[in-house]
Amino acid sequence: MEYLKKLFSLEEKVAIVIGGSGVLGGEMSFALSQAGAKTAVFYSGNKEGAEEQVSKIEEAGGTAMIAQANAKDESSLKEAIHSVKDKWGRIDILVNAPGVNSTTPIMEITEEEWNNILDINLKGVFLASRIVADIMKEQGDGGSIINISSASSDIPLSKVFTYSISKAGMNNMTRFMAREWAPDNIRVNAIKPGFFPAEQNRKILTEERTNSIFEHTPMNRFGDPDELSGAVVWLASQKASSFVTGSMVTVDGGFTATTI
Repeated sequence: MEYLKKLFSLEEKVAIVIGGSGVLGGEMSFALSQAGAKTAVFYSGNKEGAEEQVSKIEEAGGTAMIAQANAKDESSLKEAIHSVKDKWGRIDILVNAPGVNSTTPIMEITEEEWNNILDINLKGVFLASRIVADIMKEQGDGGSIINISSASSDIPLSKVFTYSISKAGMNNMTRFMAREWAPDNIRVNAIKPGFFPAEQNRKILTEERTNSIFEHTPMNRFGDPDELSGAVVWLASQKASSFVTGSMVTVDGGFTATTI
């Protein structure tokens, strides 16, 4: 038991979760804090959700704070990220979990909608990762950046066109960053969740679509948010995943392993 504690412990580490006020981001924030990390829960407009996550963490004996940042704006991200460093002295873990979706058909997508989704889901991850990597390089002892992608980044699912494209770009960007920052011991990986009912997909989960998903998922159910906890803590740990970088970790109940 002591061996496992040492292997996965995040004590004395500082984590940032962008998108931490949401269902999945909130659960990952809680998991990191339970592993010992001081955790900053970032939000854009959902302050109440961020405060609820911080209260949950503190009630469980963890240490947390909230910070507001516009994922599309570099100066806003830089100010929020540096507020965490100023408070706790360092940054060891970044989880990029912002996510916005649209069901608009290809021929009806406006330029504004396209730009908004790509700016939040892709450009925002690029900006935040670069800011944090710069801090990690100054610290000199590495770190872990974890991007939350999607099972839809590999296959053309219906009703998630622009979202899927943004996540496919994230996968490629993850590998580029992993390659460039490896000499600084900054590991960059992505988690690809399958179907977890969350803000960006809940409204399109009709009975028909739900049945279709279950038929295509060998485990015949949705994922529970806490089923991402093990993957995020593993990738955050410098000991447990010290030689893992540029990887795509799929957590989808077998969805992408299934055809006919």
